[in-house]
Amino acid sequence: MLFGSIGTGFFVYGKKQRVVVPLFCGVALMVFPYFVTGTAGLIIVGAALMAIPYFVRI
Repeated sequence: MLFGSIGTGFFVYGKKQRVVVPLFCGVALMVFPYFVTGTAGLIIVGAALMAIPYFVRI
């Protein structure tokens, strides 16, 4: 639920600012918990998806 709410924030920001990277990372943050089963995997993938918009500027 935590990554989904953060993903919603990224999605709304990306949509309003018309920035592609946060938009897609937001969608990925909302969807990936359905496919990753372990707790460690959730934390690692979620942290990586949250960090991508800060390091990738397009």
